[in-house]
Amino acid sequence: MDRPILEMKAITKTFPGVKALDNVTFSVKTGEIHCLVGENGAGKSTLMKVLSGVHPHGTYDGQIFINGEEQRFNGIRDSEKAGIAIIYQELALIPELSIYDNIFLGNEIRSGMVIDTNETIMKAKVVLSKVGLDVNPESKIKELGVGKQQLIEIAKALEKNVRILILDEPTAALNEIDSQNLLKVIQGLKAQCVTCILISHKLREVLAIADTVTVLRDGKTIVTLDASVTKLTEPTLIKYMVGRSIENVFPKRELINIGEEVLRLEDWSAYSMALGREILKDINISVRKGEIVGVAGLMGSGRTELAKSIFGNPDHYRVKGKIFINGQEATFKDPAKAIKSQLAYVTEDRKGNGLILIQDIKRNITLANLKEITNSGILNENDEIVIANRFRKELNIKTPSIEQKVKNLSGGNQQKVSLGKWLFVKPKIMILDEPTRGIDVGAKYEIYTIMNSLVAQGMSIIMISSELPEVLGMSDRIYVMSAGKINGELPGDQATQERIMELAIDY
Repeated sequence: MDRPILEMKAITKTFPGVKALDNVTFSVKTGEIHCLVGENGAGKSTLMKVLSGVHPHGTYDGQIFINGEEQRFNGIRDSEKAGIAIIYQELALIPELSIYDNIFLGNEIRSGMVIDTNETIMKAKVVLSKVGLDVNPESKIKELGVGKQQLIEIAKALEKNVRILILDEPTAALNEIDSQNLLKVIQGLKAQCVTCILISHKLREVLAIADTVTVLRDGKTIVTLDASVTKLTEPTLIKYMVGRSIENVFPKRELINIGEEVLRLEDWSAYSMALGREILKDINISVRKGEIVGVAGLMGSGRTELAKSIFGNPDHYRVKGKIFINGQEATFKDPAKAIKSQLAYVTEDRKGNGLILIQDIKRNITLANLKEITNSGILNENDEIVIANRFRKELNIKTPSIEQKVKNLSGGNQQKVSLGKWLFVKPKIMILDEPTRGIDVGAKYEIYTIMNSLVAQGMSIIMISSELPEVLGMSDRIYVMSAGKINGELPGDQATQERIMELAIDY
């Protein structure tokens, strides 16, 4: 494992007005798990796109060597021929096709001019066994959970005789159990002589799995650390990533002033029209003023469905039970009614449902409350600029201009825009669904600080999160869900990861 399989030397990549990579050096040994970390915008994904041929030779300066031979990739096909495969956070699978179809898509096994289905299924079983998946290859992708779909992506890569496997935030959408399972599979790939490059914001996972860690910051290589030589810790990595020390991953609440009850659900149940079955059953929860209430549970436990059903989605859910806002029974037939009751919902899918990526920052921020800056049906653009600049400053949105399109922002800054959008409706209760998914440690700290500031001002927050350290670090109380029910309630200062997992698993 001492000989480099990959060397990237003096890689410089420039986009209009931005130097994304600045003389980056990156070397990976054969058979190791090499983690690439850094804040959003540090250049991690750009470097891997250079390596995989997404940014072809000639669009960047520098050299790439595989086993000592210089490579000049003009596209993904070229990098695949050299044994490189990349798996992105957004999976490239076709839900309606079978597992075996997806694994061999573009590389079909044929007998003459006809696809040999029997041979394909047999070979699919072999490659699935390499990632520890015992599933029927004829099952459709849409029938699998996200954790198994990630393993299908790895199986696709192994079928192409991959030598270097790049995984970009592979556990971002996974629960704790699926994440641990995936990490075990990645560790098992070493025995199959596969070299892995892992991009991750989850530093606990990095520390658990990495042989080597390289840190990028502002498009430059900051340091490469060998785990067998250097004792790696979260504070050490954070300091290299953000250029400063962050003493506590979860900022201390300066003011805890929990008041009267502001929201209560009684015997709340929901029927999903899409699934044709009941997905929430007899939920009873309460939230108080100035309180952060965490909602934990495994994927499929009903956490997001709970949030959406509260916010009023009649086309998707038929609900029964009672909801009380400030002691008064309420009925939300649609999100507009929920917003009028000063309730806001920051969705987990900020790119798909939370923001309009092709619109600029100012329009995204004002979108949920245009009536506030409209007079006789005419939008006051000066007011819109003032409002957007106010939230840009208050939330520390890093951008040269509020005219910047949201798609060009980092994940952390996109999340701040999403927060600004809902803060503009002046809510008293905010539901945050996976508020820090896919964003770096520095941006996470800023989001946590914003949350603490909001509850100090009297807002109430319901925080849904798959990251147990986040739930434990930020919550005053924690509800644990399983199979559409509340399995338990824990005071924040008495909760542990073990206790939460016991309640989350429905035996």
